[in-house]
Amino acid sequence: MMKKIGLILVVVSTCFYSCTQSIDKIINAEEVERIEKTLSSDAMEGRRTFTPGIDKAADFIAADFKSSGLAFFGDNDSYFQHIKMLKATTKEISGKFGNESLNTNNVVANTTSSEINIESLKDFNVVVINKEDNFFQKAFPLTRKAENIIVLIDEAHKKNFERMPRLVGRAKFPSKFSQVFILAKNLKATSIKLTIKNTLTEQKLKNVVGVIPGKSKKDEYVVFGAHYDHLGIGKPDKNKDSIYNGANDDAAGTTAVMMLAKYFNKIKNNERTLIFVAFTAEEIGGFGSRYFSQQLNPDKVMAMFNIEMIGTDSKWGANSAYITGYERSDMGAILQKNLTGSKFRFEPDPYPKQNLFYRSDNATLAELGVPAHTISTSKMDEKPNDEPNYHKQSDEIGTLDMNNMAEIIKAIAISSKTIISGVDTPTRVTLPKR
Repeated sequence: MMKKIGLILVVVSTCFYSCTQSIDKIINAEEVERIEKTLSSDAMEGRRTFTPGIDKAADFIAADFKSSGLAFFGDNDSYFQHIKMLKATTKEISGKFGNESLNTNNVVANTTSSEINIESLKDFNVVVINKEDNFFQKAFPLTRKAENIIVLIDEAHKKNFERMPRLVGRAKFPSKFSQVFILAKNLKATSIKLTIKNTLTEQKLKNVVGVIPGKSKKDEYVVFGAHYDHLGIGKPDKNKDSIYNGANDDAAGTTAVMMLAKYFNKIKNNERTLIFVAFTAEEIGGFGSRYFSQQLNPDKVMAMFNIEMIGTDSKWGANSAYITGYERSDMGAILQKNLTGSKFRFEPDPYPKQNLFYRSDNATLAELGVPAHTISTSKMDEKPNDEPNYHKQSDEIGTLDMNNMAEIIKAIAISSKTIISGVDTPTRVTLPKR
């Protein structure tokens, strides 16, 4: 019996060594650096949405997908998945709530309508934010609801209310629903007459998506994704650097997606269809992943690997990463099983208080039941030195470890083998109500 066990271990180790030798030719530190250097260069101007810089990044990713031999997604005639957004700019607000006059000082609308006319509260769900309520915890979830809502806000929240135009005034998906926020002295008033007139501006975004069709299970999908947008150009820091290069956040994850696409199309051992996507607009609300998730039947998505900030060592050091929402499916256990014989380990998310499972592009598919998890090494414990370059101009390629990044990408490739082959199917995610 001991001889048999020994033989099995030798076979596993030999297979792992053989796989590693093959993968090293495609996934290595030199290739990591080549992609990272381009995506995080000053020429990309920080890859902010709706700027020429992010368009340059999209073109670079698309060209790499073409070089890797990927197919287009669905009925697309290119690697771009175009997204139409609308931005509403307020022209005029007039009316009354009870005895109070309504104007741009005390009314903010979250809408994509050119005009809103309200003559009664009965057509809206009315929510009251009292003096003692936590403003942001109560207000922001309302902006995501697909219903008409009037939010009556106590004047004690005046300072927070003044931030609302900037927070809800960004471009968004076209919607027939509107949320209207009113700062009022008398929250118990029952009569309202309100007119809001807006100028609408169309703005466009795009995901970059490539596909490797499956064989025996081509109607079952495995998604590898990362967001390629970042913060753009801001005020110069003490070093007179104004560009947020976003080398770790998330050129690192995008680099991984591009390299995985090349690797998997080279070895061609996927029974399931593989989808590789660089998401746009994660930094301003996750619009890219939200749109992408609407184009798929979630029941056909077997797993989603979202890769976010893998350029620095994890809290455990090299050859390790964590998986957000580890306990919500058995996907992490499957990945670790496939790394038998490796020095690499996936760990559960050590930062549960940060709600990271809900804060990246995996969340929209996870909410639909897909075992969608983020793989990361980023130290997010809110201590000043954990990730000193996070959302700063100093997030540049020189702060990243190319060798460790290559090892993480290889670990993702190897650990996913039984999922892409159709041997393993992770359990579905059931989320508690938030």
